[in-house]
Amino acid sequence: MPDLFDPPALPRLAVTGSGDVFPVVRIFCVGRNYAAHAAEMGNEVDREAPFYFTKSPFALAPSGSTVPYPPQTDDYHHEMELAVAIGAPAFRIGPAQAERVIFGYGCGLDMTRRDLQARAKDKRRPWDLGKDVEGSAILAPLTRAADFGLPGDRRIHLSVNGAVRQDARLSDMIHDVPAIVADLSRFYHLAPGDLILTGTPAGVGPVIPGDVLTGRIEGLTDVRLVIGAPEAQG
Repeated sequence: MPDLFDPPALPRLAVTGSGDVFPVVRIFCVGRNYAAHAAEMGNEVDREAPFYFTKSPFALAPSGSTVPYPPQTDDYHHEMELAVAIGAPAFRIGPAQAERVIFGYGCGLDMTRRDLQARAKDKRRPWDLGKDVEGSAILAPLTRAADFGLPGDRRIHLSVNGAVRQDARLSDMIHDVPAIVADLSRFYHLAPGDLILTGTPAGVGPVIPGDVLTGRIEGLTDVRLVIGAPEAQG
């Protein structure tokens, strides 16, 4: 039976140093994974286990995009993150097995309608309106794990219009990459095409139309975003 309409193709990320592309099937995000960020948001740190929210893969926009300032918010925030791309099936694995299922790493931005997220938290509702927004997952080309190595103590930082807003080390993460992959595999059958954003350091803050964001992690391709004008209201 024919489809009623043509479904959109999965978004794809370039892979540095090759003509390969990585189709993105799911995006998982880790919340409050840097103690200083949790503190600046007025939250306690949970060191027992990570917690997660999700974004649609169709929220993805490639690095270098100009994305309109989204509707229904007056407080749109940047969050710079390390992205982990899964390249092999994983279910109920341990941290020691996590490295073998990781395809690669990349720089990512988890853009957030902070005012909508705050209202949802106040009412104990899901964060979807704050987090799962068109053009809110900005991803740079991926670097293969074999070329990047282990995340270790690499610097992660973000600038807005040339001024540094976020600056930390990947070693500051409360739950490291192997722990995150292993824990998430307890709840999902992870598979090639899954992408995990591993949390943001302190220093998150608002952006406005015209702002230029540049995020960097040592050893990876930079992520860049321009905040465009709001879309015209119909």
